[in-house]
Amino acid sequence: QVQLVESGGGLVQAGGSLRLSCAPSGRTFSTYAMGWFRQAPGKEREFVAAISRSGGNTYYADSVKGRFTISRDNAKNTVYLQMNSLKPEDTAVYYCAASGRLYPPANTSGYNYWGQGTQVTVSS
Repeated sequence: QVQLVESGGGLVQAGGSLRLSCAPSGRTFSTYAMGWFRQAPGKEREFVAAISRSGGNTYYADSVKGRFTISRDNAKNTVYLQMNSLKPEDTAVYYCAASGRLYPPANTSGYNYWGQGTQVTVSS
């Protein structure tokens, strides 16, 4: 069982930045591909970014490409999502997820474990 705990959410003005962190429990962090998803009120949960087990491969939704950066530090058992140039449409609850697959999927069904989510609100 892997427990994921997100942190770093908050309220920021448009154009600002936030960095989300996710710290999974256990000593097998490096065996999981990691992803970030988000869910806005009344909308389905959507893919944001993902990173392979080693960190050598990253993937992004078109809506965040060039603004968001996913990274991981396997020594610290932490995955990050650096969010720059934030827009009001980025407002959502952001979830960290862990996948046992070799390559991180861009769909929710490919992930085995989920965090409780952290709220990100971008004001205009």
